[in-house]
Amino acid sequence: MGILKRNGGAEGRGPWTFLLVLGLAVIFLFPLYWMFSNGLKSNNDVTSYPPVFFFKPVFNNVVGLFTEHNLLGHLVNSVVVAVGATIIGLVVGLPAAYAIVRLERRGLSHLIVSVRMIPFISFLIPWFIIFRTIGINGTLIALILTHVIITMPVLIWIMIGFFEDVPISLEEAATIDGCNNLRVLLLVTLPVVRPGVIAGTVLSVIYSWNNFMFALVLGSSGTMTLPVAIYSFMTYGNINWAGLSAAAAMITLPVLVFAVFIQRYFGKAFAHSGTKG
Repeated sequence: MGILKRNGGAEGRGPWTFLLVLGLAVIFLFPLYWMFSNGLKSNNDVTSYPPVFFFKPVFNNVVGLFTEHNLLGHLVNSVVVAVGATIIGLVVGLPAAYAIVRLERRGLSHLIVSVRMIPFISFLIPWFIIFRTIGINGTLIALILTHVIITMPVLIWIMIGFFEDVPISLEEAATIDGCNNLRVLLLVTLPVVRPGVIAGTVLSVIYSWNNFMFALVLGSSGTMTLPVAIYSFMTYGNINWAGLSAAAAMITLPVLVFAVFIQRYFGKAFAHSGTKG
């Protein structure tokens, strides 16, 4: 009877759990719905009160992004910067995380991650002076280098947990078969920790994709990324809310697509990162 009673209590909590999850989903998804819907409204509908929930979609805002605001060019800049910073982060960060684990330098990982805690604005003036001195200020190369400081610490922190789970005996067997350290890392260890590499890569791309401050201060009109491009919808005397919403939706859409396709890797990544002493 006690077992049946406990099971019945668990089943009784089912509807309340569903309602709780549904309520949280509405809370978190409503801003996305409002952003995407505003991008398909006229300016009058966007600013009307009470809010308009049922409307006839207009696509002038979306078309204007490509015809008037060069969204495609800004998109290319964002892709180049995000992919470039992520590649550098992978090339440097994966061997760094592997070395920290195998050489047992866990304290070094905390030092690397602490870089992410420093306010990024403190890097702007030194970087501006350095980039102007060497002649790359306002270029995509400069933005890529600045974004590495965003991508690499996160990647290292995630990968440390995955590398710690790789049995050392597996690598020793590969060494006996004639593999050097580099071949062991590339051919043996990295395939085992592939979920972590994928999760770290996507997080690096997202962090770089969303960065605003570095591109605003250290970029130029020719290297403008998508977050900075939103500025063109805000002028001194007016804000184009419909166009702003459409631009924000276009910036958010790639991130959402990424999240949908790789969501199963994130649980593993966050379970490994930062949980071991």
